[in-house]
Amino acid sequence: MLKTRDQYCRTAGAEVEGYNEPSVNSHVNGEYAKINWDVLGFGLIPTDYMYIMNCSKDQHFSQGTLTPFGKIEVNPSSGILNYGQGLFEGLKAHRTANGRILLFRPEENAMRMKVGAKRMCMQAPTVEQFVNAVKQTVHSNKRWVPPPGKGAMYIRPLLMGSGPVLGVAPASEYTFITYASPVGNYHKGVLNLIVEEKFRRAIPGGTGGVKAVTNYAIIYKPIAEAKAKGFTDVLFLNAEKYIEEVSTTNIFLVKTTSARYYEVEQITLTRWYELELMTMWYELEQITSTRWYELEQTTSTRCYELEEITSTRYLLIVKERAIPVGELFDAEEVFCTGTAVGVNSVNSITYQDTRIAYKRGAGTVGQKLYEMLTGIQTGRIEDKMGWTVELD
Repeated sequence: MLKTRDQYCRTAGAEVEGYNEPSVNSHVNGEYAKINWDVLGFGLIPTDYMYIMNCSKDQHFSQGTLTPFGKIEVNPSSGILNYGQGLFEGLKAHRTANGRILLFRPEENAMRMKVGAKRMCMQAPTVEQFVNAVKQTVHSNKRWVPPPGKGAMYIRPLLMGSGPVLGVAPASEYTFITYASPVGNYHKGVLNLIVEEKFRRAIPGGTGGVKAVTNYAIIYKPIAEAKAKGFTDVLFLNAEKYIEEVSTTNIFLVKTTSARYYEVEQITLTRWYELELMTMWYELEQITSTRWYELEQTTSTRCYELEEITSTRYLLIVKERAIPVGELFDAEEVFCTGTAVGVNSVNSITYQDTRIAYKRGAGTVGQKLYEMLTGIQTGRIEDKMGWTVELD
């Protein structure tokens, strides 16, 4: 039985006024949903429609359909409920100043889901089916895409083993769902991290290299403990005491070698590459075989020249390597990257009761990269790489 969107809003506490049951074309006159766009956080505000596709094991996904956002029926013995056989993605749609709606590299999300599905023994939609589902979801919920500068629409594609299974084995049927919600910033206020030494985010040979649903519940406890102490989030280490990542983002350390030269170091990824890297400022060539807007490879030693918005040129010497936790004390600047957080500078990191403060704000590498990334995503800066996809 489907639950109407206004019932969900009452349950979720969303600020929605004057709700009328929408039609798929309810956005054609340029109307916005009646919510307070100035107070968006990163929480679910149910929109009008979701997109659903199904398939049987060893078959292809059928043509999907739009349906009002609501509950779905799931077999109690389904693979997702019993064994956590599921994957998800996350991407955003932005509204530009002239009213266009842009997606950012949705085909990369689709390809990562295919990689994850192979690891989890699941059927996956094709890249074309994935992108079409995202487009239809955004188009049917267009009135929920925030006005320019007020946030973005977060799209959540979800692939799950929906067929019944009792023994430990892949499900017999799979369901692909795409839904969306308007969102604001993932973190409110400055980002203060604490290094977690007891719990691990991922292990070699595990499923950390894909966006399996089972990867995330395990971090609830350390995050809750960190927030109880007044911290924003957790920085995880691997078993050898090297930096792993923040709970849902990648992390970068910046060292200034001269007034116009920056050395940017990233942890060595032990989990393939996270899609957070697809919303980053440079797309390391050694990770994804692509390069980012206005970045020219200047040498064969991973040096990149960045032409900043003001045409000032900075040389970023980018290194990907294992970083011992002790090097947190040497960094001048630290920032996180992710689909949800964008590029977010870190205010401080606490390690074994020692607090390390970092540069942030105007003039920092993180701020420059944030401005470039959001400029491309929102159409303020020309997309010379062809990474944005405009909604028809």
